[in-house]
Amino acid sequence: MSLASIRSFAFSGIEAVPVDVQVQISSGLPAFLVVGLADKAVGEARERVRAALSAMGLSLPPKRVLINLAPADLLKEGSHFDLPIALAILAAMEVLPREDVGHYAAIGELSLDGTITPVAGVLPAAIGAGELELGLICPGSQGGEAAWAGNVEVLAAPNLLCLLNHFRGTQVLEPPSTAGIAAPPPAPDLAHVRGMETARRALEIAAAGAHNLMLIGPPGAGKSMLAARLPGLLPDLLPAEALEVSMIHSVAGMLDGGRLLRRPPFREPHHASSQAAIAGGGCEFQRFPGLNTGKLDSDQCRFAGEAALAHRGVLLIGSPGSLSVAALEEFGSVVRSGRVVPTWSKGGAPIPADPLVVMTVDADRSVDVHDPVPGRLAALFDLAVAVAPVRPEARRHLSCGEPTSVVASRVERARQAACPRRQAGTDRQRAAYLEDPAAAELVADAAARFMLDAGQVASASRVARTIADLAGSAAVAPRHVAEALSFRHRRSVASRAA
Repeated sequence: MSLASIRSFAFSGIEAVPVDVQVQISSGLPAFLVVGLADKAVGEARERVRAALSAMGLSLPPKRVLINLAPADLLKEGSHFDLPIALAILAAMEVLPREDVGHYAAIGELSLDGTITPVAGVLPAAIGAGELELGLICPGSQGGEAAWAGNVEVLAAPNLLCLLNHFRGTQVLEPPSTAGIAAPPPAPDLAHVRGMETARRALEIAAAGAHNLMLIGPPGAGKSMLAARLPGLLPDLLPAEALEVSMIHSVAGMLDGGRLLRRPPFREPHHASSQAAIAGGGCEFQRFPGLNTGKLDSDQCRFAGEAALAHRGVLLIGSPGSLSVAALEEFGSVVRSGRVVPTWSKGGAPIPADPLVVMTVDADRSVDVHDPVPGRLAALFDLAVAVAPVRPEARRHLSCGEPTSVVASRVERARQAACPRRQAGTDRQRAAYLEDPAAAELVADAAARFMLDAGQVASASRVARTIADLAGSAAVAPRHVAEALSFRHRRSVASRAA
């Protein structure tokens, strides 16, 4: 009887959970068994492994080959267990040294000719291997992605034969270098927007304070056009944020070429998206690149929905009336908690999902702005702006607005001014707001006159603090509160739309 094992990983959210791939070759009737709560893709690994070994001139011994994936009560999904199963078998057959193989974790799918093909989750797997003080064996095309994990030895092999020669000492696999930074996607410029000063100002405030924004107006008024320009106002992701966002896209199989994301993502799900599309689990809408997903295989998107893919970026929700009740409830839960626990996870780790949400609502001038959006959902938005269409004859008399670069610089300064308060972890925004008696009296009068509840008052206070940051003011003045309340009160929005 011969035994061997190697580490691999299963994924719970974006967390890489260690899995021991144990192989036992013993006497008995020839068989190839995989146990340990494996799904169909893992169970089919026996045929891919058998074909890959045959392509190298090797064959399984005519004995009982038992593969155990421990812990046995953890669901194992995906084809990335092919490579660790093959390496553990080769170690049990004494083709590879057990001691050397035991110093690595492995992840990768095998083709029938022995080629190691790309899989999802290489970046979290590399980070997980580093925490276990192990190296990582991964597909050759994803070595640059694994290299982002830092101080982890990475063996990026194009095929199983190269990996075999490396362990035998007849070939050396060079350590891969990092894949680089992903090129920023082309973004439309605010300078191309004529008029719409109030909406442009709302975009600036939303970007500076990460305030959720609701754009209300008739179809064709330019709501989606404005929302598409919001990501350009956001600053680059910090290194820790970029790593977190890239891990989400890596687990979803959407990290292009293993390049790290430095720009905030922008996601625009279909207006009839399901609960699974928002929370995760895969959906039909994610199969078409024309819908801003870029993937044809829905199985590659089963770990993350649109809310998670837009983490620390912008999530555009259009026509909320077309969403199901379950999708609206899931969307509200994500916005409140900043994370998502998909229904398929069965108690697994949550996925970070903290996007800046922009909702576009089609509303006629005669329609109350509360009607298209449930009240509990409207309460999640700090800013509400009416967008009126600009007549063609008036458009040519309007001058172009400030370019995105100028507005983005003000947003960056405002965020830097707010950074000490965020790091302190205390509610200094409200304390600074209450320092001015005139500002406190104004918000109290507005709360009484317009029947604002405590949540609406706190929301207006946050917006006023952001407006003060944009103005370079250390304290919140009454003019800042007045502007914040203009974006809060729904009746004023309706009157401007009319």
